[in-house]
Amino acid sequence: MSKRGRVVLGMACFLAAAVTAWAVEAESTKAVEKGAKASDKGWLQLFNGKDLKGWKAEGGADWKVENGLLVGRQGQPGNKPGDLFTEKSFDNFELVVTWKAAWPCNTGVWFRYQKPDLAYQADILEWPDPVAFTGTLYSPNLPKGQLFLAINADKALEKRDDWNTFRITAVGDRLSVVLNGKKTADVRDKRSDRGKIGFQVHPGDQFAKMAVMIKECSLRPLAPPKGGEKAASK
Repeated sequence: MSKRGRVVLGMACFLAAAVTAWAVEAESTKAVEKGAKASDKGWLQLFNGKDLKGWKAEGGADWKVENGLLVGRQGQPGNKPGDLFTEKSFDNFELVVTWKAAWPCNTGVWFRYQKPDLAYQADILEWPDPVAFTGTLYSPNLPKGQLFLAINADKALEKRDDWNTFRITAVGDRLSVVLNGKKTADVRDKRSDRGKIGFQVHPGDQFAKMAVMIKECSLRPLAPPKGGEKAASK
């Protein structure tokens, strides 16, 4: 083969490898946005689409599985609020939740939940003061005058009449929330280093018609930061 032929062949191989790498990365990103399947290596399906096995309700909200979806509403009579939590706790992870809500509502995805005043939540809400929308990162018992750890001020990121995807990552004290492919929170906070995953049905008569619907909740354990403890669930 001539020198020129070897150069052309080398360039062709390089381009082919680059296209393959790009395709793999694109498919990986696509998979994250769509969620993770039970067959995906390293992913745990926290919701099996059939029943509430592995979950435990607290409070009076109504949690059930309807047509393959996990659905939460206020309990009746009396518009009772409540939460639904995994039985297991997790420390370092990537969490993908695909959800839809019936508005008006105030709900969210709990993570690293230890107790009511020690947890984080990726919010699903519309808050007036300070103005905050879905994708906002909340934590109870913050310093006086601070309501959220990070605020999403872009209402358009959420699809009110369609399915949405949260990708929540917690590694060490680094916490991030991605809503429909757009990062809405990226903070460092040491309040809670492990805990349960969960969903909330908020109190209030104004939320009597709300519903939160989950069609997927998948978690991939991640390694802790260098020097940290081994990622685990218990």
